[in-house]
Amino acid sequence: MRRLLTLFACALICRADSSSAAEVRPHIRDWGVKIGVLPTGPLNAITDVPGVRVGQVTVSKDGKINTGVTAVLPHAGNLFRDKVPAAVVVGNAFGKLAGALQVNELGELESPIILTCTLCVGKAWDATAGYLLSLPGNENVRSVNPLIAETNDGVLSDIRRRPISEADVLRAIREARVGPVEEGSVGAGRGTVAFGFKGGIGTASRRLPPNLGGHTLGVLVQTNFGGILTIAGAPVGQALGRFYLQDELRHTSADGSIIVVLATDAPLDHRLLERLGRRALLGVGRTGSPMANGSGDFVISFSTSKSPPLPNEKVSPLFEAAVEATEEAIYNSLFKATPVRGPSGTIEALPLAETREVLKRHGVLP
Repeated sequence: MRRLLTLFACALICRADSSSAAEVRPHIRDWGVKIGVLPTGPLNAITDVPGVRVGQVTVSKDGKINTGVTAVLPHAGNLFRDKVPAAVVVGNAFGKLAGALQVNELGELESPIILTCTLCVGKAWDATAGYLLSLPGNENVRSVNPLIAETNDGVLSDIRRRPISEADVLRAIREARVGPVEEGSVGAGRGTVAFGFKGGIGTASRRLPPNLGGHTLGVLVQTNFGGILTIAGAPVGQALGRFYLQDELRHTSADGSIIVVLATDAPLDHRLLERLGRRALLGVGRTGSPMANGSGDFVISFSTSKSPPLPNEKVSPLFEAAVEATEEAIYNSLFKATPVRGPSGTIEALPLAETREVLKRHGVLP
């Protein structure tokens, strides 16, 4: 998957500000900006869904390698033996999402979800297959279906070296934990670029009120895509002078990718999870993505519940939760990201002071 045109990459490279790299960057909600109407879970993270775990390994070497692994586990048990309902939704299929066909054919997930870089999918698949085969109780298993997703971090990393190892993947899986999730330029988001700024890992959650079922929905994103950045309706990308189709002389690209991992404890089957995943793409669109030709846009959704699925008329509040949490997770990936230097230079983070002024002018800040 092509990440960005070389011309676009060169246009974004500038000198890093060491002070900005060291600053503690906020979540968008820290500014009092609430995306949507539903409340968050206590952590505002995918791990607000009970049992869900996230593990991350960041691989950064010599200013030439910036990549990593992010693992999402629906539970701490043997996923091959204790599968969960799941679905994969494709917004634009310019990607290498290994394992998606079987997930959609059988409607279930039997492995950790691994996010990494494009040319590392094969390594991640092999390492995850080895992990599953090694689990107690799987001694006679002869087929496993690792689910491996990717975005192309070749702007900031020497991707041709395929720099992740089996140990990196296994560590991300085995160190996956409940609790707070690190965001920004970490794990599989270490080398990503979004809307011309440093992208990365972002997360958010929503909790429905008791009269709507009380269910929790959480999202984790790996952002590496482009478009016309819009934050809570404010035209931030245009105000900052960096956006798709800006002008003929400085044509920027909307190519890239985004992976959305969506978890919920609501009882949903494959069909309903597929419907839910489509709504997450609405959240991607709200941030300014046109899902360009060269962008791989995928949603992986799963439920941790084994109860009978909800009736159709009960799922609309979850659809709203999916849109809101996806939109906010993308903003968090940008807000928490820090500048990263790669082989050709540095991709800067979203400038917070300027962004704050744009949000003020457009009435977004309270």
